[in-house]
Amino acid sequence: MGKLIVVPTPIGNLEDITLRAIRVLKEANLILAEDTRTSGKLLKHFEIGTPQRSFHLHNEHKIVEQLVDELSSTENVFALVSDAGTPAISDPGFLLVRACIEKGIEVETLPGATAFVPALVNSGLPCDRFLFEGFLPHKKGRKKRIEALKEESRTIIFYESPYRVVKALEQFIEVFGAGRKCSATRELTKIYEENVRGTLSEVLLYFQEKPPKGEFVLVVEGLKA
Repeated sequence: MGKLIVVPTPIGNLEDITLRAIRVLKEANLILAEDTRTSGKLLKHFEIGTPQRSFHLHNEHKIVEQLVDELSSTENVFALVSDAGTPAISDPGFLLVRACIEKGIEVETLPGATAFVPALVNSGLPCDRFLFEGFLPHKKGRKKRIEALKEESRTIIFYESPYRVVKALEQFIEVFGAGRKCSATRELTKIYEENVRGTLSEVLLYFQEKPPKGEFVLVVEGLKA
């Protein structure tokens, strides 16, 4: 029986990959990649020649069973990567991990890069207890999801695209109040990394005046007792 290894990849700075991740990617029989063009650049940089196969949001339901069958009938090692960060965290991967576990296939997950941990620590908000919400729905159910967090006392973490950051902050103010503390981190680990901290109203004003660019992690203070 084969093995699945979940391999985090850098979220921006290529120096954030681990030596262990490089070794696993070189030794694996196959790399399952969210976008083979994106991962191809990473593999070329580290001189990794392992073949790739596409595994993404639009085909994972269709090919999970096929991949599990392959791992069940061989001793191959498949490495699972996403475009950036740790697979299954707001990225494809959960379905395959679950299916492998159900079939008795060994699953190993390497530690490594993920966006929300450094953003949380860097926010200055309490990080002993927190709630990771990931991406909010684009339209349907978005406001309801935010309203369900109104009484949440833990620090809350969201992922958001630059196109919806202002909208998200406006909705947060509507539900949480303008004075709730917030930290907005964009382009984490990249050249133009930026951290904007303040109240929700202050952070909103900043990005109303300076159009947001890059992927965001929004960290919002929980409700104080």
